[in-house]
Amino acid sequence: MSYIDGFVIAVPTANKQTFIDHANLGDSVFMDLGATRILECWGDDVPDGKVTDFRKAVQAKDDETVVFSWIEWPDKPTRDAAFAKMKEWMEHPEKADPRMDPSKNPMPFDGKRLIFGGFAPVVELRSKS
Repeated sequence: MSYIDGFVIAVPTANKQTFIDHANLGDSVFMDLGATRILECWGDDVPDGKVTDFRKAVQAKDDETVVFSWIEWPDKPTRDAAFAKMKEWMEHPEKADPRMDPSKNPMPFDGKRLIFGGFAPVVELRSKS
């Protein structure tokens, strides 16, 4: 069964195109490492909650937009192998894929406020069309 990595990020609204460019370059690495699908979704209708919400989760400021993203993998072993490769690149930057080089493809957001996690699907519905 597939495996999903989910992300929520606060991106400065003025950096929308920079974020798209960053994601297009960086996400291609995940695809090369075995991901089957990636979605980067720019917040369009992200309401404030009474107790918590997406904006509070990433401490989004007034001039930031919430981005909700996910990477779909064919299975957890493929995802784990990809993350092991990424960890190796962090420990040995000289061996890293150049698309992941922060000097060439810097994150256009505060990575300290990015939240993420890995998820095992338990229900999946698909349209019949």
